[in-house]
Amino acid sequence: MELSSTWTRVVVLTGAGISQESGLQTFRGADGLWEGHRVEEVATPEAFESNPHLVQKFYNLRRNHLKTVEPNKAHFALAEFEKKFKGKFTLITQNVDDLHERAGSKNVLHMHGELKKVRDIKTGEIQHWEDDLTVESGLRPHIVWFGEIPFHMDQIQEALEECDLFVAIGTSGLVYPAAGLVNWTPQNCHRVEINLENTPVSPAFHKKLHGKASEKVPEFFSL
Repeated sequence: MELSSTWTRVVVLTGAGISQESGLQTFRGADGLWEGHRVEEVATPEAFESNPHLVQKFYNLRRNHLKTVEPNKAHFALAEFEKKFKGKFTLITQNVDDLHERAGSKNVLHMHGELKKVRDIKTGEIQHWEDDLTVESGLRPHIVWFGEIPFHMDQIQEALEECDLFVAIGTSGLVYPAAGLVNWTPQNCHRVEINLENTPVSPAFHKKLHGKASEKVPEFFSL
């Protein structure tokens, strides 16, 4: 068992690496391509304004693909830990999928939005959505595009500033502000990074565990 019984406030940050093992493509592919498109073409407010049909089609495909995958052992291990843990547990994810929720996680903050939510372009009203979106719908994906402010930042900051264990799982260490969240933790906080290899922010962590999330996460979070 890796966990210390002295930790009472645990914050976990997950990135694309944890969902990649379930069959979801990461946001940043070879040569800056994202499922065959440059990020600027499908994941910015400017892209939505200039070519809404392409952006809606892109997210329709991602939303449909999400229906074909399932949570993996890492997702289930985090949900089981949250269920058994007696202290305060906060799960921050950069991922827009719902695999954490489907595995049973409850206190999840989606800082980059959610594929299965949309919002009204005029009113900002948010609703659950699983079907395709059209340009005529007046709705946009409830996704934080590049250049937009991530969601739940006040809650995220509050959780980080009081945590005594911070674990980053499957994050690239390249996308800000997520990559800098480790620096928001207290000086006495124990910081652990679980990834296939070191990242640009690895020096900020006390412990680095290299390997698949589906293997390392259940090992670390066993109670």
